[in-house]
Amino acid sequence: MDESETASQISYAEFAKLDIRMGQILAAEQVPGTDRLLRLEVKIGDQTRQLVAGIAAAYRPEEVIGQTIPVWVILAPRVIRGIESQGMILCPRDEHDLPVLLIPERPVPSGVAVR
Repeated sequence: MDESETASQISYAEFAKLDIRMGQILAAEQVPGTDRLLRLEVKIGDQTRQLVAGIAAAYRPEEVIGQTIPVWVILAPRVIRGIESQGMILCPRDEHDLPVLLIPERPVPSGVAVR
């Protein structure tokens, strides 16, 4: 391992603070005046959170409803385009720089921790 790889490592204790949980998308709509943002209502365990996600370039709102996706829940709320976002979905980008939802291959309950 070279020095640049070592500098980017975090401890297990720091990783444990991330609190990533699975959430089920209950509702989705385009954020007015944007091409890339969707407003999502996501069920995470026994609570529902509103999230703003930059996935509209790859997904229409009706395509994501019902999907279970990983959500970083410990983030402080942030206002994006006048909408409070109460977390962040996690997704990589493909070779065309489009977001790709991470969907489990088997059903998992909403609220379950990602470890």
